[in-house]
Amino acid sequence: MSKSTMAVLGVVIVAAVAAAMMMRSPATSETGDLATPAMTATEPDLEAVRAATAKYQDVNVAIAEGYIPDPANVCESADMMGGTPEMGAMGIHYFRPDLLGIAGPPDPRVRGNGTHVDFLTPAVLLYEPQEDGSMQLVGVENLVFEDAWVAAGNSAPPSFQGVAWDHMVDDPATSWDDAHGFAPHYDRHVWIYRDNPNGVFAQFNPNVTCAHRKGGEHPHS
Repeated sequence: MSKSTMAVLGVVIVAAVAAAMMMRSPATSETGDLATPAMTATEPDLEAVRAATAKYQDVNVAIAEGYIPDPANVCESADMMGGTPEMGAMGIHYFRPDLLGIAGPPDPRVRGNGTHVDFLTPAVLLYEPQEDGSMQLVGVENLVFEDAWVAAGNSAPPSFQGVAWDHMVDDPATSWDDAHGFAPHYDRHVWIYRDNPNGVFAQFNPNVTCAHRKGGEHPHS
Protein backbone atom coordinates (compact mmCIF):
# COMPACT_ATOMS: atom_id res chain seq x y z
CA MET A 1 0.00 0.00 0.00
CA SER A 2 1.49 3.31 -1.03
CA LYS A 3 1.42 6.23 1.37
CA SER A 4 -0.42 8.38 -1.17
CA THR A 5 -3.53 6.18 -0.92
CA MET A 6 -3.89 6.26 2.87
CA ALA A 7 -6.26 9.26 2.99
CA VAL A 8 -8.65 7.67 0.49
CA LEU A 9 -8.46 4.34 2.28
CA GLY A 10 -9.28 6.07 5.54
CA VAL A 11 -12.65 7.23 4.22
CA VAL A 12 -13.74 3.75 3.19
CA ILE A 13 -12.45 2.24 6.43
CA VAL A 14 -14.62 4.63 8.43
CA ALA A 15 -17.72 3.60 6.47
CA ALA A 16 -16.93 -0.10 6.74
CA VAL A 17 -16.17 0.06 10.46
CA ALA A 18 -19.34 2.03 11.16
CA ALA A 19 -21.43 -0.63 9.43
CA ALA A 20 -19.67 -3.48 11.17
CA MET A 21 -19.94 -1.91 14.63
CA MET A 22 -23.73 -1.85 14.30
CA MET A 23 -23.64 -5.64 14.59
CA ARG A 24 -23.29 -7.20 18.02
CA SER A 25 -20.54 -9.78 17.63
CA PRO A 26 -21.10 -13.18 19.30
CA ALA A 27 -17.47 -13.30 20.40
CA THR A 28 -17.43 -10.14 22.50
CA SER A 29 -17.35 -10.32 26.26
CA GLU A 30 -20.53 -10.33 28.31
CA THR A 31 -19.64 -6.92 29.66
CA GLY A 32 -20.08 -5.45 26.21
CA ASP A 33 -16.48 -4.24 26.07
CA LEU A 34 -15.65 -4.73 22.40
CA ALA A 35 -11.95 -4.20 22.98
CA THR A 36 -11.66 -6.91 25.64
CA PRO A 37 -13.17 -10.21 24.45
CA ALA A 38 -13.31 -13.22 26.73
CA MET A 39 -9.97 -15.06 26.69
CA THR A 40 -9.19 -18.75 26.86
CA ALA A 41 -7.44 -20.05 29.95
CA THR A 42 -4.55 -21.64 28.05
CA GLU A 43 -2.79 -20.94 24.78
CA PRO A 44 -4.16 -23.18 22.02
CA ASP A 45 -1.98 -25.30 19.75
CA LEU A 46 -2.15 -25.06 15.97
CA GLU A 47 -4.59 -27.94 15.62
CA ALA A 48 -6.97 -26.26 18.05
CA VAL A 49 -6.74 -23.03 16.06
CA ARG A 50 -7.44 -24.94 12.87
CA ALA A 51 -10.47 -26.66 14.39
CA ALA A 52 -11.87 -23.38 15.72
CA THR A 53 -11.44 -21.50 12.44
CA ALA A 54 -12.26 -24.21 9.88
CA LYS A 55 -15.76 -22.75 9.45
CA TYR A 56 -14.22 -19.62 7.95
CA GLN A 57 -13.16 -21.58 4.89
CA ASP A 58 -16.59 -20.39 3.79
CA VAL A 59 -16.05 -16.64 3.53
CA ASN A 60 -19.79 -16.05 3.92
CA VAL A 61 -19.61 -17.51 7.43
CA ALA A 62 -16.85 -15.04 8.25
CA ILE A 63 -18.88 -12.12 6.93
CA ALA A 64 -21.93 -13.25 8.90
CA GLU A 65 -19.82 -13.25 12.09
CA GLY A 66 -18.65 -9.68 11.61
CA TYR A 67 -15.49 -9.95 9.53
CA ILE A 68 -15.24 -7.29 6.82
CA PRO A 69 -12.87 -7.33 3.83
CA ASP A 70 -10.16 -4.75 3.40
CA PRO A 71 -12.26 -1.76 2.23
CA ALA A 72 -9.74 -1.05 -0.53
CA ASN A 73 -9.84 -4.70 -1.65
CA VAL A 74 -6.04 -4.82 -1.60
CA CYS A 75 -4.37 -8.20 -1.88
CA GLU A 76 -1.13 -7.66 0.05
CA SER A 77 1.97 -9.05 -1.65
CA ALA A 78 5.65 -8.84 -0.74
CA ASP A 79 6.55 -6.70 -3.74
CA MET A 80 4.10 -4.05 -2.50
CA MET A 81 6.21 -3.81 0.65
CA GLY A 82 9.66 -3.55 -0.87
CA GLY A 83 10.20 -7.30 -1.11
CA THR A 84 10.48 -9.56 -4.13
CA PRO A 85 7.69 -11.49 -5.89
CA GLU A 86 9.37 -14.73 -4.82
CA MET A 87 8.50 -13.93 -1.20
CA GLY A 88 4.82 -14.39 -2.05
CA ALA A 89 1.85 -12.68 -0.50
CA MET A 90 -0.47 -12.39 2.48
CA GLY A 91 -3.72 -12.21 0.54
CA ILE A 92 -6.79 -10.11 1.29
CA HIS A 93 -7.40 -9.29 4.95
CA TYR A 94 -10.86 -9.74 6.46
CA PHE A 95 -10.95 -8.21 9.93
CA ARG A 96 -13.15 -7.76 12.98
CA PRO A 97 -13.15 -4.06 13.98
CA ASP A 98 -14.48 -4.95 17.43
CA LEU A 99 -11.61 -7.33 18.22
CA LEU A 100 -9.11 -4.75 17.02
CA GLY A 101 -10.80 -2.04 19.07
CA ILE A 102 -11.22 0.23 16.05
CA ALA A 103 -13.91 2.78 16.81
CA GLY A 104 -12.88 5.97 15.04
CA PRO A 105 -11.56 7.30 11.76
CA PRO A 106 -7.86 7.12 10.78
CA ASP A 107 -5.74 10.12 11.77
CA PRO A 108 -4.40 9.35 9.12
CA ARG A 109 -3.47 5.89 10.43
CA VAL A 110 -5.88 3.29 11.69
CA ARG A 111 -5.74 3.06 15.48
CA GLY A 112 -7.43 0.84 18.04
CA ASN A 113 -7.48 -0.04 21.72
CA GLY A 114 -7.89 -3.80 21.44
CA THR A 115 -5.56 -6.24 23.17
CA HIS A 116 -7.12 -9.39 21.74
CA VAL A 117 -4.62 -12.25 21.38
CA ASP A 118 -6.84 -15.35 21.28
CA PHE A 119 -6.18 -17.30 18.07
CA LEU A 120 -9.30 -19.40 18.57
CA THR A 121 -11.12 -16.25 17.50
CA PRO A 122 -8.58 -14.41 15.35
CA ALA A 123 -9.10 -10.73 14.66
CA VAL A 124 -8.01 -11.15 11.03
CA LEU A 125 -8.55 -13.85 8.39
CA LEU A 126 -6.32 -14.12 5.32
CA TYR A 127 -7.90 -15.09 2.00
CA GLU A 128 -6.35 -15.80 -1.39
CA PRO A 129 -8.52 -14.66 -4.32
CA GLN A 130 -9.26 -17.45 -6.79
CA GLU A 131 -9.64 -17.30 -10.56
CA ASP A 132 -13.40 -17.86 -10.30
CA GLY A 133 -13.78 -14.92 -7.92
CA SER A 134 -14.09 -17.02 -4.75
CA MET A 135 -11.91 -16.65 -1.66
CA GLN A 136 -9.79 -19.42 -0.17
CA LEU A 137 -8.75 -19.21 3.48
CA VAL A 138 -4.97 -19.49 3.78
CA GLY A 139 -4.19 -18.23 7.27
CA VAL A 140 -5.26 -16.31 10.36
CA GLU A 141 -3.78 -13.31 12.14
CA ASN A 142 -4.00 -11.31 15.33
CA LEU A 143 -2.97 -7.69 15.71
CA VAL A 144 -2.67 -5.40 18.73
CA PHE A 145 -1.77 -1.73 18.63
CA GLU A 146 1.44 -0.92 20.46
CA ASP A 147 -0.01 1.98 22.47
CA ALA A 148 -2.91 -0.13 23.73
CA TRP A 149 -0.65 -3.07 24.53
CA VAL A 150 1.72 -0.93 26.61
CA ALA A 151 -1.18 0.91 28.28
CA ALA A 152 -2.52 -2.48 29.41
CA GLY A 153 0.67 -2.95 31.43
CA ASN A 154 2.67 -5.11 29.05
CA SER A 155 6.42 -4.52 28.83
CA ALA A 156 7.17 -7.24 26.26
CA PRO A 157 5.58 -7.95 22.88
CA PRO A 158 2.78 -10.52 22.72
CA SER A 159 3.90 -14.02 21.80
CA PHE A 160 2.35 -17.20 20.44
CA GLN A 161 3.87 -20.65 20.83
CA GLY A 162 6.92 -19.01 22.38
CA VAL A 163 7.56 -16.70 19.40
CA ALA A 164 7.24 -12.92 19.79
CA TRP A 165 4.92 -11.22 17.34
CA ASP A 166 6.33 -9.00 14.60
CA HIS A 167 6.65 -5.29 15.41
CA MET A 168 5.31 -3.20 12.53
CA VAL A 169 6.22 0.51 12.31
CA ASP A 170 6.28 2.57 9.12
CA ASP A 171 9.63 3.81 7.89
CA PRO A 172 9.14 7.31 6.43
CA ALA A 173 12.19 6.77 4.23
CA THR A 174 10.40 4.15 2.12
CA SER A 175 7.82 4.75 -0.60
CA TRP A 176 5.66 1.88 0.67
CA ASP A 177 3.83 1.72 3.96
CA ASP A 178 5.61 -0.74 6.22
CA ALA A 179 2.70 -0.75 8.69
CA HIS A 180 -0.06 -1.19 6.06
CA GLY A 181 -1.83 2.05 7.00
CA PHE A 182 -1.99 1.13 10.69
CA ALA A 183 -0.44 2.82 13.71
CA PRO A 184 2.57 1.01 15.22
CA HIS A 185 1.45 -2.47 16.16
CA TYR A 186 2.36 -6.08 16.78
CA ASP A 187 0.98 -8.81 14.57
CA ARG A 188 1.31 -12.53 14.06
CA HIS A 189 0.38 -14.46 10.92
CA VAL A 190 -0.33 -18.18 11.29
CA TRP A 191 -0.34 -20.14 8.02
CA ILE A 192 -2.45 -23.11 9.01
CA TYR A 193 -4.37 -23.43 5.74
CA ARG A 194 -1.50 -23.06 3.26
CA ASP A 195 1.94 -24.62 3.74
CA ASN A 196 4.66 -21.99 4.06
CA PRO A 197 8.26 -23.06 3.36
CA ASN A 198 9.46 -20.02 5.31
CA GLY A 199 7.66 -21.10 8.45
CA VAL A 200 4.16 -21.09 9.86
CA PHE A 201 4.71 -17.63 11.44
CA ALA A 202 6.37 -15.86 8.48
CA GLN A 203 4.97 -12.51 7.30
CA PHE A 204 4.54 -13.60 3.68
CA ASN A 205 3.86 -16.97 2.08
CA PRO A 206 5.51 -17.92 -1.25
CA ASN A 207 2.63 -20.34 -1.84
CA VAL A 208 0.05 -17.54 -1.74
CA THR A 209 -0.59 -15.39 -4.79
CA CYS A 210 -2.49 -12.24 -5.67
CA ALA A 211 -2.58 -13.15 -9.36
CA HIS A 212 -6.37 -13.40 -9.38
CA ARG A 213 -7.18 -10.29 -7.39
CA LYS A 214 -9.96 -8.18 -8.87
CA GLY A 215 -9.58 -4.46 -8.20
CA GLY A 216 -7.60 -2.97 -5.33
CA GLU A 217 -4.50 -0.86 -5.71
CA HIS A 218 -1.20 -2.55 -6.41
CA PRO A 219 1.29 0.33 -6.61
CA HIS A 220 4.13 -1.71 -8.09
CA SER A 221 2.15 -3.36 -10.89
